[in-house]
Amino acid sequence: MGKRPVTLCTCQWADLPLEELCVLAKQMGYDGLELACWGNNMDLDRALSDDSYIPWVQETLKKNGLICKALACHIIGQCVGDAPDPRLNNFAPAAFADQPDAIRQWGIDTMKKAAQVAHKMGIKVITGFTGSPIWKYLYSFPQTTEQMVNDGFNQIVELWTPILDEFKKYDVKFALEVHPGEIAFDYYSTKRLLELFSDRPEFGLNFDPSHLIWQGIKPHLFLSDFRDRVYHVHMKDVAVTLDGRSGLLGSHIDFGDLRRGWNFRSLGHGDVNFEEIIRVLNDMGYEGPLSVEWEDSGMDRVDGATEAAAFVKKVDFKPSDFKFDDAIAN
Repeated sequence: MGKRPVTLCTCQWADLPLEELCVLAKQMGYDGLELACWGNNMDLDRALSDDSYIPWVQETLKKNGLICKALACHIIGQCVGDAPDPRLNNFAPAAFADQPDAIRQWGIDTMKKAAQVAHKMGIKVITGFTGSPIWKYLYSFPQTTEQMVNDGFNQIVELWTPILDEFKKYDVKFALEVHPGEIAFDYYSTKRLLELFSDRPEFGLNFDPSHLIWQGIKPHLFLSDFRDRVYHVHMKDVAVTLDGRSGLLGSHIDFGDLRRGWNFRSLGHGDVNFEEIIRVLNDMGYEGPLSVEWEDSGMDRVDGATEAAAFVKKVDFKPSDFKFDDAIAN
């Protein structure tokens, strides 16, 4: 097993034009990009309507010595499964504002387009979210019935089945990032969802430890247990700073505020044990990218992302191919 490529998830860098981002990513030490399909990074509609666009994207990557192993469609997928929510106006085109059915249909149609674009680019994985029609039922008061939860999971299966049919057609896998706000947000909700999609190998996971550890879940155990369905890996750190006043639910306080009970941190500055994660990845034989999703409201993003690239390359050690007791054999 060789060293895995270290890529930059561009979800937090979609404000930059692709040419500028590629130059910067290479300067920061990255081997490639996990390209966000919004903002100024990747235009899915143009990729299907303009025959020169995908070659231009590929050439822009190549001339900067970068690869692309995954597209990121998080905000698009969120529009598929969420209950009506005015915040989705920030994700969908302005023409669909305050039209929940139109926003959902846009999400479905655009996820299908993403599979086609990935196929044209030779990309095998799309990361993202599914949304959740029952996230508001997380705390069971007013009382949540089991039927309400079942209906929510079944609705996700119904909404995503035609999307996954398109993914299967184009030989592309969808990797859900287990995350608050999604139908699968922790260990047991993930287990439940994967059981419902047990006959859909197109559906798997984008492992991200930062969304697990503050919930009390050990990321390396999650990774090991769901190893057969992990198609992509995010490297992201978080610090839990409960002080007797703060709580895990965030207190309606923005990220970065030091009063919060936890915050995302630049890699190596939080509580994630990346060594245990690398050991499990080595045991799995995972050879895909280690994609840095960089978030730290208290640090300059270029300085932090530069440091993070070097951190991941250092922590990504190769597995041993030697049994140490063999050294003492006659």
